[in-house]
Parts: sequence; C-alpha cells; structure tokens
Amino acid sequence: MIPTGYEILAIPAFIFGVILLYKGSDILVDGTVKTALQLGISALIISVILVGFGTSAPEFAISVGAAIQNSPDSSGISLGNIIGSCIANLMLVLGISAIIKPIDVSKGIIRRELPVMLGATVVLVVSSFVGLLDDYRVFGGILFLILFVVFIWFFIRCAKKERVKVKKDKDSKTWKHILCIFLGIAGVVIGAYLLIDSSVIIAKFFGIEPFIIAMSMVAVGTSLPELVVSAMASYKGESDVAVGNVLGSNVFNMLLILGFAAIFIPLKAISEMDNMIILLGVSFLMVPIVYTKNQISRLEGVMMLFIYSGFMIYIFRDFIF
Repeated sequence: MIPTGYEILAIPAFIFGVILLYKGSDILVDGTVKTALQLGISALIISVILVGFGTSAPEFAISVGAAIQNSPDSSGISLGNIIGSCIANLMLVLGISAIIKPIDVSKGIIRRELPVMLGATVVLVVSSFVGLLDDYRVFGGILFLILFVVFIWFFIRCAKKERVKVKKDKDSKTWKHILCIFLGIAGVVIGAYLLIDSSVIIAKFFGIEPFIIAMSMVAVGTSLPELVVSAMASYKGESDVAVGNVLGSNVFNMLLILGFAAIFIPLKAISEMDNMIILLGVSFLMVPIVYTKNQISRLEGVMMLFIYSGFMIYIFRDFIF
C-alpha cells in the first residue's frame, strides 16, 4: 500500500503533538503547584479535580462522541477506550513516572484518593455484570453521573477543610497561575488529539480493527496527557500531582464519561468482562504497591510496565499468535 496525503501528514502531526504535550505538561505542573501555594489548598486536591478533569478531556471527547454518533463500532470505541485508558493510567503512566523518579505516596492518597478510585472500579464492574450499562443503561448512566457529582462535592468539601492560611507573594498573581493550568491543559489535550488522530490513521492504513485500536492506540493516546503530566510532576518531585492526576482521571473516566455514554447507547459491557476483571485486578494491585514504604519504587515501576506489556500482548493475541 502506498501512503496517501493523510498518512504523510500524520507524521508531522505526531511530532507537533509531542512538542505540545511536553510544553503543556511543564506549564500545567508549575501552574498547579503555584496555585495550590497561593490558595493554601493541597496540590493533591487540585490534581484530582481540576487536572484530572483536564487530562480526561480526550477520553470524554472520543468515548462520548462515539456514543452520540451511534455507529456500528460506537460501543466498542466508547468502552474500549475507557478500559484501556484506565489500565494505561495505572500501569503505564505511574510505571514510567516511578522509573523516572520514585514516587512518594502521601497519607491522603492512601486514606482517600485510592479507596475512591477502587470504589468507582468496583461500581463499574458490578454495574456491567448486572446490565446497568446495557439493558438498564439509562438508569445506570444516571446513577454513574450522580455518583460523579457526589465525588466532586466530596473533594470540594475536603479542599475547604484542608485549606490553610498562607503568606501570599505580592509579585505572584494567582490568576496567572490558574491561567497556566488552563493553557497547560489546552496544550496537552490538543497535543493528544494530534497524536491520536495520526496514530489511528496509521493503524487503519495497516488494517487494524476499531476495537483493537480503541483498546490500545487510542487508549494510550488519550492517556498521553496523564502520562506527560505525571512524568513531569515526578521529575520535579511533585508526587501528589503525579498520583492525584491519575487517580482523579480514572474516576472521571469511569463515572462521568461512561455515565454520559451509557445514556446514548448500550455499551455491551457484559461482553468485555474479561477486560473489566483485568482493570479490577490492576486497580487493587495498587494497594500493596503504595503501602510498601508509602512509595512506588523504580523496581515496582518496571513491574508495572511488564504487566502493561502483558496486557498489550493479550489484546493483540490474535495478531501475534
């Protein structure tokens, strides 16, 4: 096959996407930390709510967009993207971040953020098993959205309780740091879109099926904002931002995005229970990982990448074997 103009344009789009992701993540991490300092709010809280939401924008656009279009492949793209992205967030994103620099896990994450993420994962698996994302999808979708509102309310309440008085730097403007957060989010989201589109064009050129693309290339692509933000945060020693971004993003993915998608189409979740169980397994694997010395070590990061590699082999087993 000879590449057309679209395949040729995919290469510079990929490169430009990488540049946007790198610079956007750098601005986003700095803006998050400085905003937290100015407002007297934990960087962890901002990462879970604001940064987690921003880095989940690609997943939202692709999964909900596919559901609204209601094409024959919509359910596979919507659900496959979210499952693959959540697994990539935990094993790939945190694995690479830990290899760059061991991630210290704060007590707040162990006590609050991790249990919330695990709870959302259990709700997803149980709901899929009993048909709340298929036969009773409208009820299930509304339930997921209600749980998401409760999640946001809970963390806003935590932010108010944990707020401390700080001595503000007169030369440092809070609005500028908040602007950096939004500019950074815009950079990583646009960069991710460029990488996703270019990857999908290349994948289709080689004849890879839509569901496989959604579970692998699109899932990794939509996790790129989380990857670059967490990796940059880890490099800068901002562990709460690195972990909070991932856990918050997974909750956004499962409750908000699948909640919206289920209202439009049945997600055929029961047919993907094997991948759901894998997601549940890697989610609970985080418990012993973060409890060992309250740190994700480089060795654990390598182990997480091996697990993710095994998942990719499982997804592409029909092509490999």
